[in-house]
Amino acid sequence: MKKTFLKISVALGLLTGIGSPAFAAEGLDAAAQAKVDQKLAEVLAWASDPVIVNAVKAQNASTPADAAAMTQDKWASASIMDPFVRSFTKNDVGQFLKSKKDDVVSEAFVSDAAGLKVGFISKTTNWSHKGKPKHDQPMAGKIWQGPVETDASTGLLQIQLAVPVLDGGKPVGSLVVGLSLAKLGA
Repeated sequence: MKKTFLKISVALGLLTGIGSPAFAAEGLDAAAQAKVDQKLAEVLAWASDPVIVNAVKAQNASTPADAAAMTQDKWASASIMDPFVRSFTKNDVGQFLKSKKDDVVSEAFVSDAAGLKVGFISKTTNWSHKGKPKHDQPMAGKIWQGPVETDASTGLLQIQLAVPVLDGGKPVGSLVVGLSLAKLGA
């Protein structure tokens, strides 16, 4: 585990070009940031899993017609029970994310290069995150850490981490994970 964490920490440094203290979110003390950094190492490992990488590559190669036709307005009005919405929790990526979820993870979702959803634990507020730092930074090969906030889709006080999904070292999508500050003990 220590070797894996070290490798991921080195990868984190290479991707960001800076050490994690520069990522410290406003309102997080050093102990809470250390817990976030530890979870970040796990999230980086998730993003490199073949289940996620292959699903993102497949969607980038051929976006399903129903996904291409989805708009933010249609997404916002869709019920969590809508078969299209539920398909993202039932597919391989959604099941993978659910298998990794613990008490600290409040949300997790994977987006393709265009910012469209590939899979998630539960319905997100937005259909596409293209144009937002949580997607654009990972697509530039960088790690993003958001501010402490109350998440619109979960209602929990959390912090979000976003990492690139890489194929041969090239960003092909993004993975965003929300961390519950209450469960982190922050």
